[in-house]
Amino acid sequence: MTHIIHRYPKTDLPSAVRGDGIHLFDASGKQYIDACGGAAISCLGHSHKAVIEAIKSQADELPFAHTGFFTNEPLEQLGDRLADLAPGDLNNVQILCGGSEAVEAAVKLARQHVVDRGEPGRVNIISRRRSYHGATMATLAIGENIGRKAPFLPLLINAEQIAPCYSYRHQQPHESSFDYGQRAANELATVIERMGADTVAAFVMEPVVGATLGAVASEPGYLKRIREICDQYGVLLVFDEVMCGTGRTGTLFACAQETVVPDILVMAKGLAAGYQPIGAILARDHVMAPILETSGAFIHGHSFMGHPVACRAALAVLDAFEAENLMQNVTARGTQLKAALHQRLDSHPHIGDIRGRGLFVGIEFVEDRLTKQPFDAHLRKSAQFKSAAMELGLLCYPGSGTADGTVGDHVLVAPPYIITAEQIELIADKVAEAAALVFDQTQTRHQFANVS
Repeated sequence: MTHIIHRYPKTDLPSAVRGDGIHLFDASGKQYIDACGGAAISCLGHSHKAVIEAIKSQADELPFAHTGFFTNEPLEQLGDRLADLAPGDLNNVQILCGGSEAVEAAVKLARQHVVDRGEPGRVNIISRRRSYHGATMATLAIGENIGRKAPFLPLLINAEQIAPCYSYRHQQPHESSFDYGQRAANELATVIERMGADTVAAFVMEPVVGATLGAVASEPGYLKRIREICDQYGVLLVFDEVMCGTGRTGTLFACAQETVVPDILVMAKGLAAGYQPIGAILARDHVMAPILETSGAFIHGHSFMGHPVACRAALAVLDAFEAENLMQNVTARGTQLKAALHQRLDSHPHIGDIRGRGLFVGIEFVEDRLTKQPFDAHLRKSAQFKSAAMELGLLCYPGSGTADGTVGDHVLVAPPYIITAEQIELIADKVAEAAALVFDQTQTRHQFANVS
């Protein structure tokens, strides 16, 4: 009996009681390799002593002070640190409590910016299909997770969407990667012109798409073309790096690999490595200028924004990235992970694509590799894979609707940055073992018939 409204109230969940390194343990003593960091969150594993000590020390000194009355030292230090590390002039930082909250703040900041610069007619937000930007009303509206949106559609704002840069399914045989990326990007200009350039406030996108597509990176030149289009039409460019950022792809900011600077950047998840809830928005100087000159205030706030304990945890996480050379490990182990998965799964008849950057790897399942035909949605192959992997003591993050928003399945593998070479091979072995269980049809229909 539980009084908690769980995500799936009819499903019995094991109770997590302890974490150590890349492992979690449940109340029965079973050990799980956390190969997805929950949702690409636990980037330092579950027992990083320096981060834990920083949290304890800050709680002893100052556990909370409302930002309507005070600033605090960890908040100011984290703002300085992020502004110093960020590309370009992303010098203006707001610290929030999570990814959805931060994307919501980014949308509101974009809207207030255009109002305060004298263009209140810019009321539209454009995003991309197969995206996920959060669970609040505005972030649900601009994302495309059809199952999560369905009950709330009458309450959501209208948001226009273009196709993602998703070469596995959308690149034509005659196109180079660059040409396909340019074609995909140019759809943004077409939509802006159709809507009217003076009606569009912002374009929101993930540089590497996480939950809904499974670690799909943009093609070379795509982000630069998107930047050009936004500049041409006076549209703010917002990068949602909640899942793909904070080192997950091998650089602290995912967009740094493309040398493209957005007007607003959103980060969360790995920023405090799961040790505290946190999110952040970073804005360029020109975004804040009309707000400071006109309204004089960003009309937005939450009770727990700028929380000193969360900020101290994030500072300790950034310290660990540097002290332990973790970006180098992300790159090296990420290369190894993809190679290990290719070695074990390339001949599998139901593995369509293995993709990603750094320790952010997606595996797309298909019914037919030649035609790329996805499985029927009711088979819930990604959920089956999650269940099978958990039985084997492996945690992977499942996703559905990959192909068109309704059908298609993938899983994300996103282990902690502290992962070793030996542990990478073990993860790859268990992924292959789970795939064998799920796609053996005689077992699939019975063993995993009632998965969550």
